[in-house]
Amino acid sequence: MCRQALRVVFARGHIASLRRTVAEHAAREGLAGPRLEDFVLAVNEITTNAVVHGGGCGTLRLWSHAGRLWCEVSDEGPGLPPGWTAARLPPTGLESGGRGLWLMRTLCDQVMIVSGPRGTTVTFAAGAG
Repeated sequence: MCRQALRVVFARGHIASLRRTVAEHAAREGLAGPRLEDFVLAVNEITTNAVVHGGGCGTLRLWSHAGRLWCEVSDEGPGLPPGWTAARLPPTGLESGGRGLWLMRTLCDQVMIVSGPRGTTVTFAAGAG
């Protein structure tokens, strides 16, 4: 069974309050301790990316399905540079970006990134266990 827990449109200046809201919803959905902290950190990284690189705002959805809490963050920016959706290695100290995507990949169980000239959608999940 799939149950939507939250849908929020966010913009610059609202990431901190969004983080608190996500943490509250994630805790109600069963995430706790390090899993909760990791999930909220991943949400923070991806929503910040949407604001900084994706046009200044975005939409976040949370839902539960099959024992996992899922998050989808969408923006209407210009899309990711070529190769960024598949990159799995940590960025080097000289690169100016990519840390948020890399961090999200290391903290979450499943990740899907779809990006093009009309925006980017990042979907990821964390299990309660």
